[in-house]
Amino acid sequence: MAWLDAQARFDPDTFQAPVIGIAATLGDHDSGLHQHRRGQLLYTRQGCTRITLADRLCLLPPSRAAWIPSQVRHRAQMQQSVDYRSLYFSAALSAHLPQQVAVIEVSPLLRAVLEPMAQAPFDSDWSLGRYPHLLGLCLEEIREAAQHPLSLPLPRDKRLLPLLDDLQQLPPELQVLATRVGASSRTIGRIFQRETGLGYQQWRQQWRLMRAIELLATGRSIGYTAFELGFASDSIFIAFFKTMTGTTPRAYFK
Repeated sequence: MAWLDAQARFDPDTFQAPVIGIAATLGDHDSGLHQHRRGQLLYTRQGCTRITLADRLCLLPPSRAAWIPSQVRHRAQMQQSVDYRSLYFSAALSAHLPQQVAVIEVSPLLRAVLEPMAQAPFDSDWSLGRYPHLLGLCLEEIREAAQHPLSLPLPRDKRLLPLLDDLQQLPPELQVLATRVGASSRTIGRIFQRETGLGYQQWRQQWRLMRAIELLATGRSIGYTAFELGFASDSIFIAFFKTMTGTTPRAYFK
């Protein structure tokens, strides 16, 4: 069956079909760093998934999906309960899709197509019946999907490893970080600008936005989220969120 048990071992590269789909609901799951020969489309229906790549973090709240080309090393982390769908495409099919990692908006049509594809038996013949039509629509929707990345570029400088060891915690103020890693504030600012394209404060604010979405998508309240992210009040947090996204947290998740 396409429904995957939380304890099941699954390797998409062991199958012969051009498309392999799975549906699963997992809680506090960590895939570990891995890669596969097939390209993967990972869609979060409920909850939030964090994707870690070599150079950045990507966030998949509901309505977002990640396209991960073949052989790209990645790690998927799911907190609380995450209901997701995943499709794995053969190398031949993946060649017609983006060759870079992309976070895309899942249109109503793509959402409708994903469900029967993810739940199709592993031995389905994708040349018969409705399957070629579903596949054709899916590939076209992935290619044409708007990209709305929620991503955080990661610095590679070894001096900043203490910062990157635990990205669940609010990154410190610049001066605190400088003391912690033994480098000047100006040096840290240059590193971030060179390696992420953002100043440290901009990078920290982007982290706060992504962590806010992650917490809210997993059922945390606005009050809890504001406190965790170091805001003095709920109203200040809501103003920050609206500045970063153009909308309030409540409207964002509608």
